[in-house]
Amino acid sequence: MGKTYERIDGRLRAFIEAQHMFFTATAPLAADGTVNLSPKGLTGSFAVLDERTVAYLDFAGSNAETIAHLRENGRITLMWCAFEGPPNIVRVHGSGEPVFRDDPRFPALLGHFPAVDPSRHGLRAVVVVTAELIRDTCGYAVPFMTYEADRDLHGRRFAREDDAGLDAYFRKKEHVAASIDGLPGLPLPLPPTP
Repeated sequence: MGKTYERIDGRLRAFIEAQHMFFTATAPLAADGTVNLSPKGLTGSFAVLDERTVAYLDFAGSNAETIAHLRENGRITLMWCAFEGPPNIVRVHGSGEPVFRDDPRFPALLGHFPAVDPSRHGLRAVVVVTAELIRDTCGYAVPFMTYEADRDLHGRRFAREDDAGLDAYFRKKEHVAASIDGLPGLPLPLPPTP
């Protein structure tokens, strides 16, 4: 039932881009390290950059596990499920890199997300993922669920923060500068918005 793909294009790309949410999975190298699984959403915050590269916006939050794991080892899996229409699950296994706000590539990467105002969400980084294995599976057991709308709570919460406010917020959180397992997380002080 499942199939492996050489690239993200055609029907596969259309499916990925049509989904309202996806999941990221990362882990540290340590055998007893904490595996992290995170849901991602917000319309317009994901982009296919080319046939083997995707990216998403990493917004303010109370931890930075994905960033810490990517900084340590780069391993990441992204997953999309069809909650509407024909059943399908797509996974992109690859290597990822957080591109922070002071990186010279950051402004060009932001150009791939024209529908999102990054100042409203405490944008920390753009996570760029290079696909090493692309595959789908049936998704027969994934339930039907209906998308209603993006929540506006995140934008309302972080739109009122400038860079100094975001930095203060991140410093108060236990697992932003370092992961649960003590790996380096988000670099602080937060680089300024370009």
